[in-house]
Amino acid sequence: MKFPALALCLLLPLLAHAADSPLRDLWVYCPLNLAVDKNIDDFEALMKRASKAGYNGVMLADSKFSRLSTMDKHYFANIERVKAIATETKMQIVPALFSIGYSNDLLSQDPNLAEGLPVRDALFVVKDGAARLVPEPSVAFKGADFADLKAWPLHDPSFSVENHVAKMQDPKGANARLMQPLKLHPFRQYHVSVDVKTQDLEGALPIISALTKAGGHQLIHSELGVKRTQDWKRCHAVFNSLGNEDVNLYFGAWGAKSGTIEWRDPRIEEVGLLNVLRRPGTPVEVKTEDGRVLKEGVDFEKIADPRLGTVPYAGEYEIYHEAPAIKTKLPDGTRLRVSYYHMVTTVGGQVMICLSEPKTVELLRDQAKRLHAAFGAKGYFMSHDEIRVLNWDKADADRHLDAGELLADNARTCVQILKDVNPGGDIYVWSDMFDPNHNAKKDYYLVNGDLAGSWKGLDPSVKIMLWYFGQRAASLKFFTDLGHPTLIAGYYDAPPEKIRQWLEAAKPYPHMSGVMYTTWVRNYKDLEKFADEARAGVGKQAP
Repeated sequence: MKFPALALCLLLPLLAHAADSPLRDLWVYCPLNLAVDKNIDDFEALMKRASKAGYNGVMLADSKFSRLSTMDKHYFANIERVKAIATETKMQIVPALFSIGYSNDLLSQDPNLAEGLPVRDALFVVKDGAARLVPEPSVAFKGADFADLKAWPLHDPSFSVENHVAKMQDPKGANARLMQPLKLHPFRQYHVSVDVKTQDLEGALPIISALTKAGGHQLIHSELGVKRTQDWKRCHAVFNSLGNEDVNLYFGAWGAKSGTIEWRDPRIEEVGLLNVLRRPGTPVEVKTEDGRVLKEGVDFEKIADPRLGTVPYAGEYEIYHEAPAIKTKLPDGTRLRVSYYHMVTTVGGQVMICLSEPKTVELLRDQAKRLHAAFGAKGYFMSHDEIRVLNWDKADADRHLDAGELLADNARTCVQILKDVNPGGDIYVWSDMFDPNHNAKKDYYLVNGDLAGSWKGLDPSVKIMLWYFGQRAASLKFFTDLGHPTLIAGYYDAPPEKIRQWLEAAKPYPHMSGVMYTTWVRNYKDLEKFADEARAGVGKQAP
């Protein structure tokens, strides 16, 4: 085939890119606490292994990257050690920043920046100088003493009762659930607690789940922290009913294989002001039943939860603790209606930051400046990932945007911040929240609205790190069609040969430039094997 001279000139850069693309980037993911000297020694050993195996880049993550203003000279000296090691081993460092989704590290600087769920007109009544919540309607489990499982409309066959304990034994992979329907008040905060005991449990761990009767949308996403063999432990879950009156509450395990789980003394209660948020975008309103708005600092003392985001340390949030009362000199019996916003934890204690509060952008901009001053890296990795709570508080509502538009706006802002601090530098991001084949859709966890269109906030030059194996071909096509270069996050503590299936799917897409050995448990035993499999998968040695 012959090409006109101009067409050939235009095509040559693309052909060169396609020729270089197989494994031009061979990275290793490394989460590291740079404050610990031994970790730097371990990092040096890992980089020497990686370099010898043909790797040329490391995605470096440390929660302290979000609070560099608080780090001492020793920490920055360790950064210099890390940079020297990378230079010696010819490994490019790509620091991770902007923890949008898993935001606890950013929130350590201001716990009130957590995304808030709304409580509307909860009833508080004054007694002895304090107003406390009065539930409406009163709610409790029927058959909470487990005298008879018939009080629980759904109880799977693996359950039996003895001495007021409901016991699941050897379900053999089947669902093992106790369920009771509840009538709740919309947009109220509820606390569930139960004692749990396990013995030799294999497969799924026990959870508490609240599902909406209409649509089966899940309202609880936090884990109980129960071990596979453990004596009695009081477990807690807190959820917001959102717009729902009818909720099905479950105790159980979905897919446990063998062993036992015992449950006793389940309770549910409406609570008020637990983990209440105080910032401009999460206002608290207290009014009398006739609608008169009361003034904070005049009619009642300032409302705050002193344990918010501080226990066991800054940036970590307790699922449950005793909620604060409203201190006031109003007469006993005064009925108040209180509206506020509270945060919730999701999987693994994860807490999401509010994207619409101006101070959030200030934190992100400050982080980028400090991180670039410390590393001077060629590129940076935006950590937008698994954003499970979004678009509920007043700061969001005042913008009149859908969830996808909110996320797109934040992504656009973050990209611009990086362009400002590092002109011409590379920018990377995880794929999931920008991929309609993955999480960029409706009904994602506790996201209010549709995440579709989130990808519009990413400049085509942003490089996408794909990680959803199940939709690998569709995801590769989607981002390639949008003009994005792509990489693949492989391994995931699975057989290293699996990367070949990723690379087979990537063959039609020359803008796929490489792969990353991705482990969440610091498991580097297959580092060399993964590199060999990746090279074999593209049929070409990495440079």
